Order: sequence, then C-alpha cells, then structure tokens
Amino acid sequence: CAMYGKTDLTLCTGQMMPMVGLGTWKSAPGQVKQAVLTALNCGYRHIDCAAAYGNEQEVGEALAVWISPGKALSREEVFVTSKLWNTKHDPEDVEQACRTTLTHLGEEMMPRRADGTICYSDVHYKDTWRAMEALVDQGLVKAIGLSNFNAKQVDDIISVARHKPAVNQVECHPYLSQTDLLQHCRSAGLSVTAYSPLGSRDRPWASPDQPNLLEDPRLEDIAHRYQKTPAQVVLRWHIQRGVVCIPKSVTPSRIQQNLEVLDFCLSPDDMKLMESMNRNERLIVPTVEVNGKKVWRDSNHPYFPFHDPY
Repeated sequence: CAMYGKTDLTLCTGQMMPMVGLGTWKSAPGQVKQAVLTALNCGYRHIDCAAAYGNEQEVGEALAVWISPGKALSREEVFVTSKLWNTKHDPEDVEQACRTTLTHLGEEMMPRRADGTICYSDVHYKDTWRAMEALVDQGLVKAIGLSNFNAKQVDDIISVARHKPAVNQVECHPYLSQTDLLQHCRSAGLSVTAYSPLGSRDRPWASPDQPNLLEDPRLEDIAHRYQKTPAQVVLRWHIQRGVVCIPKSVTPSRIQQNLEVLDFCLSPDDMKLMESMNRNERLIVPTVEVNGKKVWRDSNHPYFPFHDPY
C-alpha cells in the first residue's frame, strides 16, 4: 500500500502538508475554538480556514494557546490554510485581505444587490494571482494555491505564474471522485485537497432526495470488514489516492477518529469499489433566492468553474 502510514504530502514548494487536517467550515463561533484545541491535542497539524467562514479570529485564539514562546508547538509545526474570498480579488485588495486573515479580523463577505444577487468581483483571476505572488515575495505566506479551479483555469494560472500554485482545493468524495481533475493537477505538479471529504451531510443546501454518503450500504460493508467507521474508510480512500482531506467536526471523539486512518490499508478491490460509487454529483451547491426562485448562487459569474466537466 503506497500511502500506508504516510502522514504528509510534499508540495511543489517543498513545504510538508499533513494529509489529514481539521476543516472549520460551518463550525460555529463558540465551538470552533474548542474544536481546534481538541484537534491539536489529538495530533492534528493542519487547520483549514477561510475568511468567509467568519470564525478565523476564534481559530487564531486556539492556535495561540499552543503556538507562542514557551508553548507546546512552534509555528513551523502547524500548516494553516486560508482562502481569499471573491470580493477581495482586486490586486489592490489582496495584501490587506491576507493581513486581515493573519490578524484574525472579521469582515462582510457577501454584499448583495437589491434583487438578492451577490456583488462579486469580476477581476480576472490571473491578476489576482500576480498579487498573491507578492505575498510570497514579502514572506507573508509560504505557499499559494487555488480553490474551485477547473483544469483550464489551472492551466491559465500556470501560464503566467512566477510562483507555481501548490494546491487546488475542491469538493471531492466518493460521489464526486474528481478523477480527471486529480490527474490533471498531478500532471501539472499541483496537489489536491478535498473539501467536504465525507459528503458534508450538514450542508445548508441538502435536499431530502439526496443520499447520505456515510449511510451507503457499500461503504458500510467495507467499514464492517475493516472494523472501522464509514468516515474512516472514506478518509483512508482519499489518502491512498494521494489527496489531502480536511474533515470538519466539533465533536472530540470524531476529531480523534478522523485522525485514526493510518493503521490500515484498503485493498485494491475495495479501492475499485469505492471508485465505482462515483456519481459525478456535486453536493456543495450554494443556492440563493433571486426574484422568488432558488438558483445556483454563483453560476452567472464570468469565471464560474463548473460549466466545464472538470
């Protein structure tokens, strides 16, 4: 098993990225600080954040408990990911948005027009990327990457990049295996991080007719044979594919369980069975009400990535 026991992935920048991190999307203020403290105590060394989650200040408070002079960890031991929200894509806004994240301040993420649509920036992502490269030049960040970029957009960035993108973070789970995009990113030297790696059953836009990944009988059968939970099997599947995963939880026992995926290995047949579960189905489809109808929130943006197959 090629990935058996492997805990870190080496990025193209040389940084080591732990393959299992704690996701903080949907972790409510008042809960996320304890979740991060629990995760660090369990041995997590990768925390995934975003300014748009509205909880980075509390994440920072938890990190400060562990990372400061005389504390248990040095800053170099913890990999922290954050993301630049669309309204901050203008090159003039990039550095200040980064500094805002670094100081854990809050800001309005989704200003809206009168009809309910969101006022996004329409700056081309190539221009944003050039401004992000300056963050590396100044030593504010060690690596920069992409999120929700399709294959063509990845190539667009590479064509102008001085600092190569290290990661593309995308929705990925057995119902959306992203095999083609994963292969494309690997061929270009990018690692892939899976957000919502367990299917995000508590996503705000879930509908009753959508299946619950972790209750899929095929997955439950595999978990029974390995004496693991369905969630642990899914995380193990990601790791054996070489995909970093960031499961979210605020429950201490689940935070611990999600890290206990390095002591077993899925067989080739079970990996194939997991691959066969692919439905090419996106579960993270944010909707917004426009003129009384629910529509995919971002589909009219000029750089919307999901019109292409991958």
